Amino acid sequence: MSDRKSVNPISRRQLIKLAALAALAPASPAFAATRRLTGSVSYRERIALPPHAVLEVRLLDVSLADAPAKTLAVTRVKTRHRMPIPYRLRYDDSRIRRNHTYALQAQITVDGKLWFVTTTRHSVFTGGRDQTDIKVERVSGSGGDETGDPRGKWLAESIRRRGVIDNLQTVLEIGRDGRVSGSGGCNRISGKAEISGSRISFGPMASTRMACVPAAMDQEAKFLAALGDARKWRIDDRRGKLYLLDAQGGEVLLLARM
Repeated sequence: MSDRKSVNPISRRQLIKLAALAALAPASPAFAATRRLTGSVSYRERIALPPHAVLEVRLLDVSLADAPAKTLAVTRVKTRHRMPIPYRLRYDDSRIRRNHTYALQAQITVDGKLWFVTTTRHSVFTGGRDQTDIKVERVSGSGGDETGDPRGKWLAESIRRRGVIDNLQTVLEIGRDGRVSGSGGCNRISGKAEISGSRISFGPMASTRMACVPAAMDQEAKFLAALGDARKWRIDDRRGKLYLLDAQGGEVLLLARM
């Protein structure tokens, strides 16, 4: 006599009931249709953002004109001196309705203060091309008003965050045409600067061939090397300071307006 217990097969009626229950069960969040919008944010002003500035992009449901827009997704990224600033915004496609209206909104803040914000609608999901490349405008009275133009005459105050010799003037002068002149502290220098928005680069510098004390020659060599590494600029007009930054946003030169 066998010890195995007989197993009753599931009837067709039971299979139909199980299928119906599965259809009624809510979809698991793991199967939500996650999609993304990609684009960039830029502005027209020649302003360099500090490295800790934050870009925020939101996907909004703006269907109701007499009600606040509803946020469906948000992403925040550090700007890191990039221009334009790239972003990726992930959203749940199941929340998008055919008869609703959607738009992207962007803003840039520095230390919690609003510097830039969108002033026009950037529509998405309209059936045409999504407007994911966003232009923002400077907010009146924002910290962005502290920045200006790197052209002019400047005195070096620090090189790679280290002090300079007090009685030795290291001078950088950038003309309106981008021509560079000045002094490394010992020799006269000349060259050319390329300026585009918040970006700056210095070509090879020509200099006289005077010999000075070793400390002056050492500072001059460090000054010229810092100019060669400069890729971005930022100005604090209220303090009269020019910051030259490398490709990673690190400070290579701090200069004071003369």
